[in-house]
Amino acid sequence: MSPKPINQSIEEYLASFDKFGIHLGLERIHQLLNCLGNPHQQVPIIHIAGTNGKGSVCAFLLSILQNAGYRVGRYTSPHLLDWRERITINGEWISPQDLTIALNRIETAINPELPPTQFEVITAAMWWYFAEQKVDVAIIETGLGGRLDATNVCDRPLVCAITSIGLDHCQQLGNTLSAIAAEKAGIIKPKCPVIIAENAPEAIATLQAIALERHAPITWVRAADRKGTGASWQDFEYPLPLLGKYQLLNSAIAIAVVQCLRAQGWKISDDAICLGMSQTRWDGRLQWIEFDLHGKLCKILIDGAHNVSAATYLRQFVDETYADQRKRWVMGILNTKDQSGILKELLSPDDGFYTVPIDNPATTSPQNLANMATAYVKKLPQSYESLESGLERAFHDLQPDEVVILCGSLYLVGEFLQKYSDFSTS
Repeated sequence: MSPKPINQSIEEYLASFDKFGIHLGLERIHQLLNCLGNPHQQVPIIHIAGTNGKGSVCAFLLSILQNAGYRVGRYTSPHLLDWRERITINGEWISPQDLTIALNRIETAINPELPPTQFEVITAAMWWYFAEQKVDVAIIETGLGGRLDATNVCDRPLVCAITSIGLDHCQQLGNTLSAIAAEKAGIIKPKCPVIIAENAPEAIATLQAIALERHAPITWVRAADRKGTGASWQDFEYPLPLLGKYQLLNSAIAIAVVQCLRAQGWKISDDAICLGMSQTRWDGRLQWIEFDLHGKLCKILIDGAHNVSAATYLRQFVDETYADQRKRWVMGILNTKDQSGILKELLSPDDGFYTVPIDNPATTSPQNLANMATAYVKKLPQSYESLESGLERAFHDLQPDEVVILCGSLYLVGEFLQKYSDFSTS
């Protein structure tokens, strides 16, 4: 069957599936993939789930495996600027032409009586593209949860990993760590090895019970030790360029995954691990950006920090790294998130706070966010009608030995990068 043209831009075509919302389940994705010849069964995969740290682990693994000489697919979400970011081979975004071809192929497989969600469409396109490109291995990040996530269609992953677990997406996954852990553990397959990060006891008990029930060999991972500018895990020392204490855990998870692959016969040298670690990049997470704001060179720290756990990590980082500097926060949060919980973790009484909207229908209004923040800061929070006006005020107020931080949503970070940086669109 020859693909028919979708007669829309990539963005318009994918936006047409917005109306189906978030609807977890595997029936629709299985139907799509079956009509496509089951491409997910043609690609060896590493499957990653968790609340925080998934993207960093994927970034470490991509860099290591690429340096080991493999052709590596990677699938992550959400994107910062462009849908093409989600689907990469050796770090290169899928081209507009190839994504259009993939989406045309998906269109031919859609059953009108079983319409897929937006995430299922882009996920099916990913599977088809990686199979067509014959990647050596694909690193797949779950979108939401694990058990009923559209990426969870493979019976025999090479290895899966579960990163740190916190309270997020509670409407879909449950409002306890045990319930959320059970959903994440849905990626664990019978007798397939699983790497599990240190977590709260409640989450660990659930993860362990499910892995044992499925006779899946478990490797438990604690955070690596800091060694100068690098780290050491199980006496193996490696460079660690990504900022934040939590990368000690994420990098250790990646190395544990690599060790599991080595045990299966994959050729990955210590040199490939060290070089891969040194070259790892993960945009929009604890990243310093210099940018021009109306002729003035400004420097800002950006981070998604879109849930309570991530907000805790960010506050710990800035307190440890910039202990003597006052913090000025430029922030937007979606109304689907725990806004008060995030604000409580991030804000201290002497901080400056500037609320801005997110270019997303689910944005919390800046004024409402400012009202919530009055419980946590002494100076009356200020709300602005645009990202630009919020940034202008924050840098106008900035004093020597102060730092400006943009956070609260990856959508907001993406908007900033699009407007103010030379973000790579390779």
